Amino acid sequence: MLLYKKSLAYLLSLLFELLGFLSSCKHLDRPVFIEALEDCCVDEGSDLKLCGVVTGSQPIKVSWLHNGEVARFGNPSFNGREANFVVRECLPEDAGAYTCLAENSAGKTSCCAAVFVKDFETMYGVPSPVSKIPTSASKSIMKNGKPSQSQKDELQKLRGSTCASPTDSDKQSPVSSPREVIPKKRANSGTGPALHFENHPPQIEVKVGEAARLTCVFTASPPVVSCWIRNKEQIVDGPELWAENTDQSSTLVIAEAKPQHTGRYTVVVKDRKSSAQHTLTLSVVESPEPPASCPVVSLVSASSLVLSWSGPCYDGGSAVLGYVVEVKSQGPAEPGDWRELTAQCKSTSYSVCSGLQPQGEYCFRVKAFNTVGVSEPGPVSAVVKMEQKASHKPEEEGPHAYSTVTIDSSHKVTDHYNMLEKLGMGKFGLVFKLTHKETGRVCAGKFYKGRRAKEREAARKEIELMNYLHHSKLVQCLGAYDHKPEMVMVMEFIAGGELFERIVDDNFEHTEPASVRYMQQIVEGISFMHQQNIIHLDLKPENIVCVDTTGTSVKIIDFGLASRLDSNTPLKVMHGTPEFVAPEVISYEPVCLATDMWSIGVICYILVTAMQRPWPWSQPPSGSLMRRALMRSQMRPKISSVPCLTRTAGGGCAVKRHSHTLGWQHLTLEIMPPPPRPCQRIR
Repeated sequence: MLLYKKSLAYLLSLLFELLGFLSSCKHLDRPVFIEALEDCCVDEGSDLKLCGVVTGSQPIKVSWLHNGEVARFGNPSFNGREANFVVRECLPEDAGAYTCLAENSAGKTSCCAAVFVKDFETMYGVPSPVSKIPTSASKSIMKNGKPSQSQKDELQKLRGSTCASPTDSDKQSPVSSPREVIPKKRANSGTGPALHFENHPPQIEVKVGEAARLTCVFTASPPVVSCWIRNKEQIVDGPELWAENTDQSSTLVIAEAKPQHTGRYTVVVKDRKSSAQHTLTLSVVESPEPPASCPVVSLVSASSLVLSWSGPCYDGGSAVLGYVVEVKSQGPAEPGDWRELTAQCKSTSYSVCSGLQPQGEYCFRVKAFNTVGVSEPGPVSAVVKMEQKASHKPEEEGPHAYSTVTIDSSHKVTDHYNMLEKLGMGKFGLVFKLTHKETGRVCAGKFYKGRRAKEREAARKEIELMNYLHHSKLVQCLGAYDHKPEMVMVMEFIAGGELFERIVDDNFEHTEPASVRYMQQIVEGISFMHQQNIIHLDLKPENIVCVDTTGTSVKIIDFGLASRLDSNTPLKVMHGTPEFVAPEVISYEPVCLATDMWSIGVICYILVTAMQRPWPWSQPPSGSLMRRALMRSQMRPKISSVPCLTRTAGGGCAVKRHSHTLGWQHLTLEIMPPPPRPCQRIR
């Protein structure tokens, strides 16, 4: 009886536990997606993330399917509420239908989403030989990240074959093998080579009419897509130009190169890991255009002349290397054909020294050439007639009879000379034109302001120094008068005017050979002064005057600031024209013979470059301003040498260079190449 009671109690306890378990099962909630997965579209190589929110009684088990099979290439996560699935660096085979399965003790449910992957061909609009998975999802492009209606219909079929409805989840298996999608095995992108370009020349040059091939070789991980861009626009294949692409190179082919094809081309290459670009410059070259102007003739003699012209407006895409000069006889008796004077002229001026006859009539034309070929002839010059053989002689200075001048204190200048019009004025006083009463010789009279003893002493100093300056390139003193309160120095009259006025005159033909001639004479005159240990200290174009209005003979004038150097007493000055003074004048340091060479260098710069002043300002800076600027920068302008140009027979320039720290005995001669494109006429 006791055993019976114990057995009955045990059965009752089991019954109560079973009833409690059944009661608890009635209160479990099956999983439900309160936020479903969303369809999405991603670019190849970017990351994919799917997210859904699930509620239900815990614990809930979450699993993912891709096209009906277990998803192998992704990172799933579930925090009890949010289910996430992330695929890094999507490939085209990652497209398709993704299913999220949620299951607990009360039941199971699922949710589906369609994923589109834009491949490289779709992104760049170029074909590729690499085959893709033939799924509708990988072939389609969504607008604004959403599928079109036809895509929705296809994905609905895909969902129907891969996703089980929540109501039928207890009756059938949720996994069904699709017939259309066979996922590819993911390649290991970390083992391929990094995308980079091989070494290529930055510039390619082809002739007009030839085929141009712009090839870039690179190393990348297939599949690779590439495209060419010019002016921020993608180049589309056509009959004139097209691209030839492989997994190792990309070539842009231009069937027939034309000048308009010149420019910069950029190739953009992208593989599964990265992208890169490389830019090439294409130059389509041709023969240059003819010279822009006809040759201008100057310095005509019996058997020689100088030609000057303008270069071509377009050099054909390649630098002009030189010019071909041709001549044609225009005589009425025997009109000749064009014949070549030179084929190696390197500048836009040429001195013809042979092949011309006195009294002959000739015309000239010029061709330009570059690496491609020779241009058509330029405009023909006007007919020029050579001078008679005896009508012109080289400019030579005849013998001069120099005399030492003493100051005459017993006569007035008007006792011996007639005063005519005023020629000019300056800080020292006035200059008048004079004629000798007996000989009729025309002279110039420099009237000093002599009211102060200092002014009279400066006038006496200039007159005394000029007794040491007996040279054909230096203006000569012919007499001096001291009649208080004024002093007068009589000088030779030079009628050609200032050199500066000739440079800026549009009606005067100023050429490089003329500049050479001017510089030679200036250097000759200053060289003689330095041999006497005298420095000018005020060299500028206004103090260089022309002997006549047509020739190139010049003389140096105005020795009011000139001084004789004493080796025992350093000379410091604070005067001169700011644009032309040397740095030691500005910084108030001892001057030397080389101080004049700085000014000569500035004059040479003006002659060669046609600049009126070597300053960027409308007005030259004052000496104090220049001095403060030098002190503030704690720098002193340095000059290694000052050039003096002379033309050589081959078109080059013989440059005399004078060191700033050396004397005349260190003057050297150096052959320099001609400038690449000198102007036709210096103004």
